[in-house]
Amino acid sequence: MTLTNAVGASAEAISAKDWISILTPYREQSRVRSISELAMTAGLFAISWLVMLASLQVGYWLTLILAVPTAGLLIRMFLIQHDCGHGAFFRRKATNDWIGRALGVFTLTPYDPWRRSHAIHHASSGNLERRGIGDVKTMTVREYKESSWLRKVQYRLYRHPLILFGIGPVYQFLVEHRLPVGYMRDGWAPWVSTMATNIVLAGIVALLMWTVGVVPFLMVHVPVIILAACIGVWLFYVQHQFDETHWEHEEDWDVHEAAFHGSSHYDLPVVLRWFTANIGAHHIHHLCARIPFYRLYEVIGDHPELATIGRLTFWESIRCVKLALWDEDNRELVSFADARRITLPEAA
Repeated sequence: MTLTNAVGASAEAISAKDWISILTPYREQSRVRSISELAMTAGLFAISWLVMLASLQVGYWLTLILAVPTAGLLIRMFLIQHDCGHGAFFRRKATNDWIGRALGVFTLTPYDPWRRSHAIHHASSGNLERRGIGDVKTMTVREYKESSWLRKVQYRLYRHPLILFGIGPVYQFLVEHRLPVGYMRDGWAPWVSTMATNIVLAGIVALLMWTVGVVPFLMVHVPVIILAACIGVWLFYVQHQFDETHWEHEEDWDVHEAAFHGSSHYDLPVVLRWFTANIGAHHIHHLCARIPFYRLYEVIGDHPELATIGRLTFWESIRCVKLALWDEDNRELVSFADARRITLPEAA
């Protein structure tokens, strides 16, 4: 299909690979726009943090209320770091990398190890033989039914909302990101990145504790970190764990089709879309990761047929919490309750 003909066709009639050609022009960044988005987000985060600190004089209830938008701004900083990791925010790789490393100090995410695992996620998303790096662990119905009771318990605990969206994110950002475990084969670079992030982070935390006091610092920053971590993991979850997602075995897997149909369009209200840096247009991002976040909805504006692909509203996304297992026969994610009703055919 030629590009000219493709533009006039419906989204489903165009192959994912053809869409890449259509979307390529949107990869062009604006240096002014990128700098302004970065400065605005970082500046508003600093102001919001200081307002939270001042609100301690009024009452901690107000501080906790203000933690919500402050956490939203921290998420936005992480998503700018995310764009840097894809080389989507600035033209020069070095600029993207150093901005990403600086933001990693505030998002508690060492840039270089994260960039590697996230690149693997993009290169293997939807591939049943390449699960487990940079994604939410997902078992098939057959794997679950044929597992030992201990593994079933472990998996059910892992997929429990309290752990998946609460304890897990806090552990990941506060503990797991402090050491690049699992990156030993990649040499010294992940360790240098992680240790440098930890050292700078420790210096900033020590300075702030000395300036504002240990208790006020913890009262302000801890709820921001917890909220941002939990919301961030929730966003990542619904971007791939939804009813109409796409998984294939290696022999049938296609990276472009998996990107396009295995990623949701999380259609959030405009305010939430701003705080989440348009990452809800995840199907477009996965198909063409070099598009800067501020152009993702420009794509949908020019090609409204893309809005319906994998679309989830906020309220529709809530039901995705129960989805836990991939049913290979019906090609859909199902709950544990649904899986109990599935009778598996004998393995060949």
